[in-house]
Amino acid sequence: MTPEPHYPTGPDDLATDPPPGCPAHGVGPGGLYRLHEARDLKALYARLRESYGPVAPVLLHDDVPMWVVLGHAENLHMVRTPSHFTRDSRIWTPLAEGMVKPDHPLMPHIAWQPICSHAEGDEHKRLRGAVTAAMATIDHRGLRRHIGRATQRLVNRFCETGRAELVDQFSEHLPMAVMCHVLGMPEEYDDRIVHAARDMLKGTETAIASNEYIMGCLRRLAARRRTQPEDDFASHLVNDPAGLTDDEVGQHLRVVLIAAYEATANLLANTIRRVLTEPGFRAQLNGGQMTVPEAVEQSLWDEPPFSTVLGYFAKEETELGGQRIRKGDGLLFGIAPGNVDPRVRPDPTADMQGNRSHLAFGGGPHECPGQDIGRAIADVGVDALLMRLPDIQLDCDEEELRWNESIASQHLVELPVRFTPRPQQSETAKPSHTPVIPEPRIDWDISDMPARPADVDDDPPAPEWRTGPVPPAGQEDAAVRPLGRWQRFLRWWRGY
Repeated sequence: MTPEPHYPTGPDDLATDPPPGCPAHGVGPGGLYRLHEARDLKALYARLRESYGPVAPVLLHDDVPMWVVLGHAENLHMVRTPSHFTRDSRIWTPLAEGMVKPDHPLMPHIAWQPICSHAEGDEHKRLRGAVTAAMATIDHRGLRRHIGRATQRLVNRFCETGRAELVDQFSEHLPMAVMCHVLGMPEEYDDRIVHAARDMLKGTETAIASNEYIMGCLRRLAARRRTQPEDDFASHLVNDPAGLTDDEVGQHLRVVLIAAYEATANLLANTIRRVLTEPGFRAQLNGGQMTVPEAVEQSLWDEPPFSTVLGYFAKEETELGGQRIRKGDGLLFGIAPGNVDPRVRPDPTADMQGNRSHLAFGGGPHECPGQDIGRAIADVGVDALLMRLPDIQLDCDEEELRWNESIASQHLVELPVRFTPRPQQSETAKPSHTPVIPEPRIDWDISDMPARPADVDDDPPAPEWRTGPVPPAGQEDAAVRPLGRWQRFLRWWRGY
């Protein structure tokens, strides 16, 4: 027999009488916490774990009941067991019984849509297969080169001023510039589409209009690619043998664009903030003990772009984390609390270098298919920014930083910085904190290669030798040296 969930209702239970400083702002029927009213979700998750274990009952808006999954193993079991749990909200009991109204604040996150993340079985294979096949056509070396150039363009906008606000001027722009390029609509990238995406995610009064603007861009893109296909994500999705309808194409383009934008914007801002506010973190980067990709993975553990994902739903009565889950119950995929589960991470401040078992990109059949794109944007963007502005510092007290926090995510509002003003650089140049001064052209080349006969017409590419003025006597060997294999590989990989 499975145990019934414990709902604390006793007069001495802490859950019914929150003490001063309690992270919960409100307690609802049955002594359950209203998750959306919590002042400090991280503290509330710890409190729930102590009271209930790895799966805890909570309330959402309008006192709709939900389970939040706090355990690392329990979260993985849920997302990897499609026979027991689905993302199709149409079986959710509160929705079927009318408890969740059409204007419920979380309806945009929960409402069923004709997309692969809400589908199952053969339909999921058809839709997910089309998305995965389109993702597989992306040239990741070319993508990293484009990310580097987009970063150069953005940094050029503020590098000469000595000050910037990196959320608005960098972390919210770079993912959108890259994703517009990936999808095949670089001409649509501008301030308006960035602001529309941010407005839509905030759920403001103009969110519906912002969503319609973005959908309009995507519909135009899909229509163009049906008649004029090119080598981009949208073209491959439109022309996939799965035969997606216009509505299916538009919805999947929206999911890919917005999910990648929101997740990567948060990841960029969080990683840069840690570099600026944690001396030990920055010292490891500067000293070579940690690479930028490792720093990004650490941020995915400590500050995942999405705190939870709404939602999963029980297809039949089952047990999870010692709790009886009834058919039709809803569950939150707890990414942030799962990443600090004491059973897998006894010390939540521990360095997780080399460990990618965090929950940031989900798992199972609905695991994020574009996670490599997000990682590439963060890796290249952070690396190039620090190369251009090596003395960058926070331009306010750390305590003044503010976040917009919701059940789903925590978004940094502003990240003001200051630095030594630097000159602009060519978009195609390797990022550097020093101005690139062209070396004087000369009529001869320093080389130990044998001279070619004068009558040879072909002109093969010259090796990457260092050239310049005649070096002082005795220093020829230091001035004339071919690039090593590793250096040539790095230049090739980074697209320079």
